[in-house]
Amino acid sequence: MLTWFIHLLKTPVMLWLVLIINVLGTIYGYIWYGYQLAETPAIFLIFVPDSPTASLFFCFVLAGFILKRNFKLFEALAIITLVKYGIWAVVMNILTLMETGYLPIEGYMLIVSHGAMAVQGVLYSPYYRFKLWHLVAAGIWTLHNDVIDYVFKMMPWYGSLMKYLPQIGYFTFWLSIFSIGIAYYFSLRINRMKLTLD
Repeated sequence: MLTWFIHLLKTPVMLWLVLIINVLGTIYGYIWYGYQLAETPAIFLIFVPDSPTASLFFCFVLAGFILKRNFKLFEALAIITLVKYGIWAVVMNILTLMETGYLPIEGYMLIVSHGAMAVQGVLYSPYYRFKLWHLVAAGIWTLHNDVIDYVFKMMPWYGSLMKYLPQIGYFTFWLSIFSIGIAYYFSLRINRMKLTLD
């Protein structure tokens, strides 16, 4: 059943549907970061909007699949960042609910949409063709982003959670390592599920 569904994911209709959803989500994500980006020094701008940049990477991956091509570096960046920021946002919103006792409807929407981000990154992994060096480069980008977020204090604004910045930074670092491991497991290990785009 799962294999049938994964085969369905590569059909033109499904690829276009998932691409459109991700494009819209990416646009919304950059709008969501608007206030923070307006106060962010120019040198850090590329590193601040984490989730929309992850979905932007995936948009390039999907565009490649539609063209029957593999944009390998984007594939590595996509699976790592989709899993990382998908899980991260779910955890942060749940922690916000626990901390404040309240979560607006947007928070529940973020939990669902970001959970879906992580899942889609893994579901499409049988079609990825990146090599070890792509994984290393994407891993360096991801860990470097953690430094920007938690050393230079550019992490996403989460109101009541900001007082836990050191703990969140520690969690995020290990989440990055976990996400790199997930990317390796689903995309590079021997005997992984490997399907063609044709």
